[in-house]
Amino acid sequence: MADSPSLSRHSVWCPHVTVACVVADGDRFLMVEEEVGGRVAYNQPAGHLDDKESLVTAAVRETLEETGWTVALEHLVSVNQWRSTEHGDGVVRFTFAARALSHDPTRPLDDGIRRALWLTRSEIAALGERLRSPLVLMSIDAWLAGQRYPLDLLHSLLDEDRFP
Repeated sequence: MADSPSLSRHSVWCPHVTVACVVADGDRFLMVEEEVGGRVAYNQPAGHLDDKESLVTAAVRETLEETGWTVALEHLVSVNQWRSTEHGDGVVRFTFAARALSHDPTRPLDDGIRRALWLTRSEIAALGERLRSPLVLMSIDAWLAGQRYPLDLLHSLLDEDRFP
């Protein structure tokens, strides 16, 4: 049905594709405090996949833009589908485990990002309704439970990012 010539490109449902990174340092996790829809919310470094961008490139880019941290992706943690309570649209989120490499404290952060901070799992859980989505704690818990998949599970045919 998706290949039917009678279906226009605009009649096919397309979810928001997002990426996020669980970045751990001991018992602390890299988080962002951001303003979303007139409220302060907490999330992992995360954002939308851009056109012609691989998932891997997007995850590294979003983490740098939102936190000033350069990271190296190590694993895929999860792929989650849900319906956003903010805008009501479907979202498919790819969450990666990443290792922090370096930090540029002078780098300006994305619009809406108030600051990057390191919090423990219990501090993150205590934020409750201030978490951007239920995927924040689910991703951390999946990582803590040892859920990790090799990055070569993902394949990019884009010229900008090919796996060895």
